Amino acid sequence: MTLDGKRILVIGGGSGIGFAVAEGAVREGARVTVASSNAQNVGAAAARLGGGAEAAALDVTDEAAVAAFFKDAGGFDHIATTAGDWDAPRRGALGELDLAAAAGLFRVRFWGALAVAKHGAAALPPGGSLTLTDGMIAHRPAKGSAVSTAMAGAIEHLTRGLAVELAPVRVNCVCPGFIRTGVWDRFMPDEAQRQAEFARRTERQLVPRIGEPAEVAEAYLYLMRGGYTTGQVLQVDGGSLLGLGA
Repeated sequence: MTLDGKRILVIGGGSGIGFAVAEGAVREGARVTVASSNAQNVGAAAARLGGGAEAAALDVTDEAAVAAFFKDAGGFDHIATTAGDWDAPRRGALGELDLAAAAGLFRVRFWGALAVAKHGAAALPPGGSLTLTDGMIAHRPAKGSAVSTAMAGAIEHLTRGLAVELAPVRVNCVCPGFIRTGVWDRFMPDEAQRQAEFARRTERQLVPRIGEPAEVAEAYLYLMRGGYTTGQVLQVDGGSLLGLGA
C-alpha cells in the first residue's frame, strides 16, 4: 500500500515526532495537514514541508472545536495524533500529589485522543487508520511516575478498545522510547548536560543511543500503510526493555 495521493492529518505535527511523520508522508506523495493548538508553529511547519502540506489550528482539549474541525475539514485517509502536554507535573511523591493537577496529564494524550476518535472516525474510510501515541513509561514505571504510567497505559487499552469499536477503521498506537526532540532543549538548555543525560539513559539499551524522530516516524507510516494491522502497539525503543536484563 502506498501513501501517494492519500490525505493525512497529523495532530501535533508542528514539531518533533509529529513533524517527522508529516515529512515522511509528504515524501511519499501524501497531502498532509499538520494541526496543533499553536497556529504559528504549524504554519511554520507547513511552510517547511512545502506544497504538499497545509496547516490547521486545532485544540484537542476543546471537544466543540474538534467536532467543528472535522465537520468542515472533509475526509482523511489516515489520522495520527502525536500531541502531548508537557506543562502538567509529570513526577512527584505520591503523598504530595495534587490530584487536580495530575488529572491534567490526561487532557491531551488521552482525552484529546478520544475526542479525535469520536469526531474523526466518520472522516476515515473503511481500512483507513487512526494512530495514537503513548510512551515507554507505560512499561517502565519509575518512582514518582504513577500517574504518568497510568496515563500511558490507558492509551494502549484505549487503542485496543477503539480498534474493536471503530472497525473497519484501523486503530493502532506507537510507543516511542528515548527520542531526541526539541522538548529536551526546553528542559535542559545546556548541550553538554543534554549529551551526558542521553548517554546515561541509553547506555544499557541494545541500541545504545538516543533515537531520532524520523526513526519513530517510520512506525506511524507503516501503520498507515499496513492494511492488515489493527489494535497493535508498536514499541520503537532501541531495545530498552530487553536491555534492562543485559
